[in-house]
Amino acid sequence: MSEYHNPVLLNDSVDALIIDASGIYVDCTFGGGGHSREILTRLDQNGKLFSFDQDVDALRNKIDDPRFELVEQNFRFLKNNLRIRGIKQVDGVLGDLGVSSHQFDTPERGFSTRFDGELDMRMNQNAKLSAKTIINEYEETDLARIFYDYGELSGSYRLAKEVVKARTEKQIETIDELKQIFSFIPKMKENKFFAQMFQALRIEVNDEMAALKDMLMQCTDVIKPGGRLVIISYHSLEDRLTKRFMKNGMFEGEPERDVYGNWSAPFKPLQSKVIVPTKEEINENPRARSAKMRIAVRNEE
Repeated sequence: MSEYHNPVLLNDSVDALIIDASGIYVDCTFGGGGHSREILTRLDQNGKLFSFDQDVDALRNKIDDPRFELVEQNFRFLKNNLRIRGIKQVDGVLGDLGVSSHQFDTPERGFSTRFDGELDMRMNQNAKLSAKTIINEYEETDLARIFYDYGELSGSYRLAKEVVKARTEKQIETIDELKQIFSFIPKMKENKFFAQMFQALRIEVNDEMAALKDMLMQCTDVIKPGGRLVIISYHSLEDRLTKRFMKNGMFEGEPERDVYGNWSAPFKPLQSKVIVPTKEEINENPRARSAKMRIAVRNEE
């Protein structure tokens, strides 16, 4: 079993999250348990931590601590799972988004361009939709949409056309077979190109943007006034959604203002600039290179 990544912005994120050592907290993205373990060191005997993860591999990292509970669910079901456990509000929610190093480094999971393997990319291995299904069954227009919307790839219709053309000859089942379709991409550009394409497929497979929106919206009810919301993201799509939500509680458009031009937002960002890792952390942990952290406090009702 491959190692899970070192937690990114570990002390910065937990410092921002913990406002009460006796409080109740949520780690939405348990993974290897790095953030969760650090949170538990900051809590006293009355504190409580609920961590979420839908990946069965993450269950092997479960922490033996009476103050800890691992919820085997996607974080988009945050509110219901807390309510089932009798928890109406918490003191803080942390989300370290993206794919773990363990997922990237396990060839059969299909997340990485570095290995050949089946086109999978499911974070929940019980889910039906995989990258192979998308590549072989999606209509050309839908392929173009996800390449453009989630991969931010130019020429998305041409790329989709190439996939449809290739699959008429044979089913596309592996990472290498997908990469061969795009052999025309210049060598100097192919790493970035395939990173963007794999990001697009992964987001579609796991419905990541909708899941993030669901979780953020539920935080309005789940986090108590004065509580903290801390999100670490790794690409512009996630960061954009997080930034807009923390600013005005919406993902698109502008909130309605009163006659004085004011509006009521559920959260207030704690700083105007995004927080990024230090050069030292990036040198020690290359995965931190693209990380961006935003912190917000829940406003009073």
